[in-house]
Amino acid sequence: MTTDPTCRFSNRVADYVRYRPHYPAAVLDVLRQEAGLRTEHVVVDIGSGTGFLTELFLAAGHCVLGVEPNAEMRAAGEQYLAKWDNFTSVDGLAEATTLDAQCADLAVAGQAFHWFRPAETRVEFQRILRPGGGVALIWNDRQADAAGVFAAYEKLVQDFRTDNSAEVHRVVLRAEQGPLIQFFSPQIFSRRVIPGLTQEFDFAGLKGRLLSASYAPKEGHPRHQAMMAELRQIFDQYQRGGRVRFEHSTEIVFGRLGD
Repeated sequence: MTTDPTCRFSNRVADYVRYRPHYPAAVLDVLRQEAGLRTEHVVVDIGSGTGFLTELFLAAGHCVLGVEPNAEMRAAGEQYLAKWDNFTSVDGLAEATTLDAQCADLAVAGQAFHWFRPAETRVEFQRILRPGGGVALIWNDRQADAAGVFAAYEKLVQDFRTDNSAEVHRVVLRAEQGPLIQFFSPQIFSRRVIPGLTQEFDFAGLKGRLLSASYAPKEGHPRHQAMMAELRQIFDQYQRGGRVRFEHSTEIVFGRLGD
């Protein structure tokens, strides 16, 4: 598997689009409270991917610049967001967006910040944000500490993952580990958690959700069939009416960057 994070999802786009959760509208409420977000503010979505987070801001009336380095993900996002005139797709990196200086009021990243090089990204965000601009880092996270299907699915992920990327964003979110403190320092950042995001899957959906993850062995990998057999067992054990239910929370980290 390639170690370049910008290529990790090239062969997983279809599953990502179909089976990953979207973001709750309450994200906008949090940012209006925490960041003073207003409709006239320009938003840059870094690592915009298939456009799920971008869509939230477009629907609220914001002009959004979606920066995505992966060609396949960017194309999917452009197709998904084609109806929005206030969307601009950009081929760029978090560390080198290609955007004009002071072009935006808010930089956001959904399911993406843990792939960035923080020091270089910080410099680039300082360049593209207008004075007083803010940064919102957002993740949808499974309630993996719960019992039942969540615990069984999490154990499967840990047993069959091809690398440690399943844990990368959780390490970042543990403030005591330092990545967020270092990124926002010397400024203080805030954290808000929005509970209650749910998904229900039949077996095909559960399989697609798993295979949308960059760490899950794809078909042809020596461990793929064993993983699918165990996933089937988990589904059969926990399904109710032919479906299993996933609970998520959405975590938002917001702050401003000093000079």
